Amino acid sequence: MKLSVKVKPKAREDRVLRLGEGRYKVWVKAAPERGRANEAVIEVLSEHLNLPKSRFSVVSGSAFSQKVIEIRD
Repeated sequence: MKLSVKVKPKAREDRVLRLGEGRYKVWVKAAPERGRANEAVIEVLSEHLNLPKSRFSVVSGSAFSQKVIEIRD
């Protein structure tokens, strides 16, 4: 499964908003430096969806706010 995710780094709190089928907006406290925001997005989504972090990977957009994240079976 692939998710389209809009990321807002340097937010006040970590938060997830489902926009539609497979579409999310994610706020993370982490800054977009050295992959920290990407790691935080995966952590926040894994907690929100109650899935292990090891199943998530950033497929595209690792350096941009719009990302495609894959959840492996």
